[in-house]
Amino acid sequence: MDKNSIKKFAVWARRELITRVSQRAVQYEITEKGYGEYDADSVNGRVMSASEKSQRKALIDQIRAKGYEQVMEEVAYTWFNRFSALRFMEVNGYLPSRTRVFTDDNNNFKPQIITDAIDLTIDGLDMEKVYELKDDARKEEELYKYLLITQCNALSKVLPGMFQKISDYTELLFPDNLLREGSVINQMISMIDEEDWKEQVEIIGWLYQYYISVKHEQVVDVHKKKAVSKENLPAATQIFTTDWVVKYMVENSIGKYYVLTHPTSKIKEKMSFYIESEESISDKNINLESMTFLDSCMGSGHVLAYAFDLYLEMYREQGYTDSEAVRNIISKNLYGIDIDERAYQLASFSIAMKACSVDKRFLKKNIELNLIAIPESDYLHLQLCKQFIDDEYFQECEYIVHLFKNAKEYGSLIKPERRDYEAIYDYLNNYKLSNEPNIEEMLFVDDELPLLKKLVKATIILSQQYNSVCTNPPYHNKYDSALEKFVLDNYRNAKADLYSVFIIRNLEFCKKDGYSGMMTPHGWMFTKSYEEVRRKVIDEKSISTLIHMAKGAFYSEAAVDICSFVLRNHNSEETGTYLRLERFKGDMDVQKDAVLSAINSSECNYRYIRNSLDFHRIEGCPISYWVSERVYRDFELGIPMGKISPARQGMATTNNDRFLRMWTEVSFSKIGYGYANEDESAESGRKFFPYNKGGESRRWYGNNYFVVNFGNHGKELCDYIDVTAAPKFNHKNRVINRQYYFRESITWSDVGEFTSRYCPQGFIFDIKGSSGFPPKDKMLYILGILNSQITRAIIDILNPTISTQVGDMSRIPIIYGNEDIINKTVKTCVDLAKKIWDSHEMSWDFKKHPLLAYNSNSIETCYEQYKEEYSADIKLLHENEILLNKLLFEIYGLTDMIDDYPFEDNDFPELSVESCIKEFISYSIGCMFGRYSLDKEGLVFAGGNINSDDYVSYPIDLDNIIPICDDEYFSDDIVAKFIDFVKKVFGEDKLEENLQFISNAIGGKGSSKDAIRSYFISKFYNDHCAEYSYPRFGQRPIYWLFDSGKNNGFKCLIYMHRYQPDTIARIRTDYVHEQQSRYRTALADIEQRIMGASGSEKVKLDKQKATLQAQITEIGEYEEKIHHLADQMIRIDLDDGVKNNYEIFKDVLAKIK
Repeated sequence: MDKNSIKKFAVWARRELITRVSQRAVQYEITEKGYGEYDADSVNGRVMSASEKSQRKALIDQIRAKGYEQVMEEVAYTWFNRFSALRFMEVNGYLPSRTRVFTDDNNNFKPQIITDAIDLTIDGLDMEKVYELKDDARKEEELYKYLLITQCNALSKVLPGMFQKISDYTELLFPDNLLREGSVINQMISMIDEEDWKEQVEIIGWLYQYYISVKHEQVVDVHKKKAVSKENLPAATQIFTTDWVVKYMVENSIGKYYVLTHPTSKIKEKMSFYIESEESISDKNINLESMTFLDSCMGSGHVLAYAFDLYLEMYREQGYTDSEAVRNIISKNLYGIDIDERAYQLASFSIAMKACSVDKRFLKKNIELNLIAIPESDYLHLQLCKQFIDDEYFQECEYIVHLFKNAKEYGSLIKPERRDYEAIYDYLNNYKLSNEPNIEEMLFVDDELPLLKKLVKATIILSQQYNSVCTNPPYHNKYDSALEKFVLDNYRNAKADLYSVFIIRNLEFCKKDGYSGMMTPHGWMFTKSYEEVRRKVIDEKSISTLIHMAKGAFYSEAAVDICSFVLRNHNSEETGTYLRLERFKGDMDVQKDAVLSAINSSECNYRYIRNSLDFHRIEGCPISYWVSERVYRDFELGIPMGKISPARQGMATTNNDRFLRMWTEVSFSKIGYGYANEDESAESGRKFFPYNKGGESRRWYGNNYFVVNFGNHGKELCDYIDVTAAPKFNHKNRVINRQYYFRESITWSDVGEFTSRYCPQGFIFDIKGSSGFPPKDKMLYILGILNSQITRAIIDILNPTISTQVGDMSRIPIIYGNEDIINKTVKTCVDLAKKIWDSHEMSWDFKKHPLLAYNSNSIETCYEQYKEEYSADIKLLHENEILLNKLLFEIYGLTDMIDDYPFEDNDFPELSVESCIKEFISYSIGCMFGRYSLDKEGLVFAGGNINSDDYVSYPIDLDNIIPICDDEYFSDDIVAKFIDFVKKVFGEDKLEENLQFISNAIGGKGSSKDAIRSYFISKFYNDHCAEYSYPRFGQRPIYWLFDSGKNNGFKCLIYMHRYQPDTIARIRTDYVHEQQSRYRTALADIEQRIMGASGSEKVKLDKQKATLQAQITEIGEYEEKIHHLADQMIRIDLDDGVKNNYEIFKDVLAKIK
């Protein structure tokens, strides 16, 4: 099956069909802006027929109820489903008429239904109309529309799930021009190979999955926690289940149930993914016809389709004919539920086609499927129903109607009471019109009774229990208010996600000894949010089998790490079988091969047999089935870290844009460093304080990027939260654990690869930068444990998800030994990591660029010496880490695991000459502006008052404006200043050699000066913005580039901390105007030279002239923009940060992200 072609078609068809049905709506004066007169007799100058008027009103009613966009979406997918179903049926010969509707017998786009129109025998076909349309060649499209709709209506009698009778507004919006080349039908035929349709009903599921994929991406936004509406729930939650996982779930649930109740069965030989176990069921007399199977979130029916296949094999083994087997499977064994009408249509069709493939006469037998799309009772008129329903049944109907209010939000989570709903269903099915029905009774029979019967049927299916329940549930926790309330009222202990709610609900669906098979994210096995779910499974049920996929295996379908498992609704001490596939990195096909290998091998070192009661031996009951006895002993003998080093979450500001700044943004004098507690910080009068926010993977020290506005005990922040947040989220709920603020600590990131860092006193910490607070004498030892692979192994046990919680940290067992050597080793690691961190400008303890530390006038020599020292530091650091790792694995008695957790050095990459020289260039700019000085180490000026005595060796740029030009137009040209800086630092003897080394390092071409100039013009600012940035926080440059545009008409840098209200006026008068004058002079000179030039020289001069003219035009337009700002004499407040201040001048500055 060519899934790429299927996906390409489905995605395109969705757009095309929405466009086509919307165009049809326009013909009836219905657009996204409105729909004109509701009772209109004519549209666009054309009188409508009575049926058109009725259909148009129905369409408007739908738009009023659901919205224009939703209705167009629904009509488009309805026709997509119908076209897909018709194509499948014609290719496989399942159409009762035996006449192809899209192609001829040779699969050409020549619909046989048109060619043979006068010979058709389709129920409801008006042959007079066929003759009339057939005789007029201009009406071929109209004929085709009539034949297709008639065919669909005829199929509605045998496939009502897919082909509801078409007499409503969907007919009104029937797409035009289907016979033209490039139409949806034409593309379906040409893009999807005919072979892919043959006896592969799974194609229907893949078409549906790909069709909704665009909407899925639109609805699911992992970075914005928006609640998902009821209408968008299907698109947000439906994921097509991997084929082999479906087989695993079905074979180890209903398949196992059958094997255990039929010990002599040979069916196991046909189940490739069946996993042997020690389970047993005492009752061996269970009839196959009574063995029921439910998919509670059936989607397009993929799971049900395989269950059909397996049931068929069971019935054949029992001696049933295929016809008998099909009847029983459909009417007695298979049940399915979904909230989505589309999914229900496709599931019904898929199962019916499965039946047709075995029993060609199935469609003529009128066997009802036990599949439902959850109906809603919101628009049912109960008082009308009361007039015609006997009192003994009306009370039950009233209960059901109440139960199904807003039901598409809750789906199969609805739990009806156990009552005799079958009697109500029989009563409604046997309702007969009175001899002289009035209008009200007709309305009841036509409108209310069909919905009431759907509601009762749904209640029956929801109230029953089943021998096996299998599903891939929704992975969803962005509840809207209605769903949140429902979950809290009915499934409070499983509320963290809908998939965990379904773990509980599916077990409730199971009969005693029944099996529940699921595929879900693996978070429920480990994290605190799902602990109650785990305890219920471990204490009251049993885990039969579980397959734990490698991280990333399912990312092509959804960005979650998954597992698949089968639970048994039976509490026993029987062991379960677990497969751990973590070492098998790759997609789901790789996982499949590993599972089959484990099943077919008697010796498998990633198969584990466990009694689930063992999971109680670790606090929180993580389902860490691979844990050795020695690890259990470590947990039992060790001291939980939380008892030594409380692990705490930090504050949530609720508005980081307002209260957080990178420390480089604000005035350095307003930042308070090193305070021991909150009172000291308040007394200091400082506004900003260092703030731990987690960040990238980095061990031992660093990631100190942020400060938070917490002056005067955080009054502004707390007041803001109290005013803007919901009452239950006042500042006391967000500014938490204040007694730990400013304390010396260990901090870590809560997402990604776990690493931790030493944090001296003076920091506040974020919810994403959780921290631990051990006693001072235990600080280094615990930091060593946390940065060893021991912790990685333990976190894999406690919570191998991407998010490490403080509760996980608190449970890490601390075992002491060799404290002196470990403390010494850890201190060396911290010191080396701090040295490396402080060698970069992003550290507030940065002193000077490392190249200035060596006594040589050759930059290349200094670089080599720096590289040698850096490499030695990295080597020593890594050696200490390996030693630490070895010592701790010995202390924990886990040396046999050390090879499973190699210590990889990813935090500190090799030093590159390019990055080193680019940082040197950045440092030189800092010296030019006065941020740094050759006469004084560290940060010299970042707000406040500047002192010229700090800049004797290399004076700062007085006006805080450094032009960047394509030639040396100004005395303070940036290239000239940089060369002067290099000369000042390294001397004049090797100036050209040093410039060439710099040029080579930054990948320059041409002369060294040209290469350096090119770098400043086109690359420096991008590098600066990248250096002064943070993921999801954006770029925060401290040097601002005034930029006229792509022609480089004018560029200059300023240092934001030295900005003055007249800075822009000075740029305009001293630089822009001067640059314009120089351009005019240069242009006149070139024009003069062109007059006497010829050949290649003239071509070169003409090119220079064109460049100059473009620059003159560009700088002229720029002058107007900058003039407007210059006149305003704008002041800025550094407290507002780069983002807000940069926005003021965005029209004259280079764009930042």
